[in-house]
Amino acid sequence: MTQSTMIHHSPAWQRLAAHADEMRDVHLKSLFTEHSGRHARFTRRGVGLTLDLSKHRWRDETLSMLLELAREADLERAIARLQNGERVNLSEDRPALHTALRLPPEASLVVEGEDVVPDVHETLARMQAMVEKCHAGQWRGATGRPITDVVNLGVGGSDLGPLMVTHALADYRPRDVHQVDIHFASTMDGSQLADYLTRFNPATTLFVLSSKSFTTIDTLSNASTARDWLMTRLADGGQDTEMSELVMRQHFIGVSAKPERMSEWGIDPRHQLRFWEWVGGRYSLWGAIGLPIALAVGMDNFRELLAGAHDMDRHFRETSLEDNLPVLLALAGIWNVNFLDVRAHSILPYDGRLEYFASYLEQLEMESNGKSVTNQGEITPYSTCPVLWGQLGPNAQHAFYQLLHQGTQAVECDFIAPVRRYDRVEDPATRAHLKAQHRLTLANCVAQSRVLMLGDEALPSDVPRPSHKRYRGNQPSTTLMLDRLTPRTLGALIALYEHKVFVQATLWDINPFDQWGVELGKQIASETEQILASRRGAETLDDSSRGLLDVVWQAQDGI
Repeated sequence: MTQSTMIHHSPAWQRLAAHADEMRDVHLKSLFTEHSGRHARFTRRGVGLTLDLSKHRWRDETLSMLLELAREADLERAIARLQNGERVNLSEDRPALHTALRLPPEASLVVEGEDVVPDVHETLARMQAMVEKCHAGQWRGATGRPITDVVNLGVGGSDLGPLMVTHALADYRPRDVHQVDIHFASTMDGSQLADYLTRFNPATTLFVLSSKSFTTIDTLSNASTARDWLMTRLADGGQDTEMSELVMRQHFIGVSAKPERMSEWGIDPRHQLRFWEWVGGRYSLWGAIGLPIALAVGMDNFRELLAGAHDMDRHFRETSLEDNLPVLLALAGIWNVNFLDVRAHSILPYDGRLEYFASYLEQLEMESNGKSVTNQGEITPYSTCPVLWGQLGPNAQHAFYQLLHQGTQAVECDFIAPVRRYDRVEDPATRAHLKAQHRLTLANCVAQSRVLMLGDEALPSDVPRPSHKRYRGNQPSTTLMLDRLTPRTLGALIALYEHKVFVQATLWDINPFDQWGVELGKQIASETEQILASRRGAETLDDSSRGLLDVVWQAQDGI
């Protein structure tokens, strides 16, 4: 009997299915009236985070069954295998060791006969040297002027993670160093890069090429355009050999698992940073892919980010399932998706610094667990990852909360907010105003989750409500509170969701560390681009694709 069949037909799964029939029509408001102290029973604290799961449509016995399901899936063993460096990425037959990137230097992790920790910290030391050189104003371009702008060229995990963290930790930008502004370009159409090339000085601009394989067409297209721009402006279109060599040496850093490809492209080996095949792109911000983060906030704060993630790694491995934050967050999702048919999930941060957090989680969760085939190659007989989306909660209130409150879709929501902010603002009047705004934001966060839970019951009972003003409530939600948004708590928060993904993948018996659907799209796009450029081979395509290419060719011909 395969693992997928065992989980689907396991005793705990069958009990949960029967229990869901009993719970399906139970309203959250009644769950809060059944017993006092529901918040305390379903809230856990650890690693600078408070996780309130009381607004999910479950009872104590529901959680007990879900924990039994986790045990039937041998989750504790799976967690140990992940962090021990065993080959948990089955389709590619390799470990998934992003947790190794945040191990402290005194740690040891021997993977297939080799301790990986020294290499990890050697790369961190090289990163630190680059960061300190930039912050000292000593990294100079080909003309001898200090670098002032760094553009990260990457896509997917080489863009979303660094972009999200850099924005989230903007308050931690060091003030007593040479200022370097960090920018990101990911779109293959060049629109982001084109804007930078019209505004930046080529003599003071440094590009970081981030690509695990160093074959990603999106990144290499932007990189070629950037190289041509530098050569045209600084090296007479490449005719000045000496200046061309200086441009390649001083204006490019490469980050990849393929040093030979970086060298072939022209990046100086001294300016290459490595990461490893056992790190998935969407799990890679903790290492060399995080160079833009370190350039933005300094290496000390980057190491604090790693320390927070490591705190969560230890919590994940050492804490019992009953009190384990990633496990409980994952089980709430399993309950909603597989037993209550809640197939949509919205991420709603109530802090402007987390503007890109939902976008980051979209990739982390849907690329990892957007699978329909088990590790044994069978079609899953159950749903896996829900559709996930979101944006800043205060903005979303004026956008899609209408659907959450009165639409026809059941949606699980994650509300995320720091408890404290603006304590360190020096001017008393400004601090008072900003703290009042933060208080207003927290009030909205709590109020919205309350209305999603209670619906009409949140309003005074003597207020008449016509049908178009009725709120059904009963939307499940999680509330995640951070003590403060710091490098350390942000690291813990990100790692929390990484491990949540792994728990759900373990129970669904899918591989969260490959992305073959993405690879297929790349392959077909490359073949289509060749047809588009050569105008040969269109007869092999479907009628719609041929017609669309005809539209392009006619436009190019001025027809």
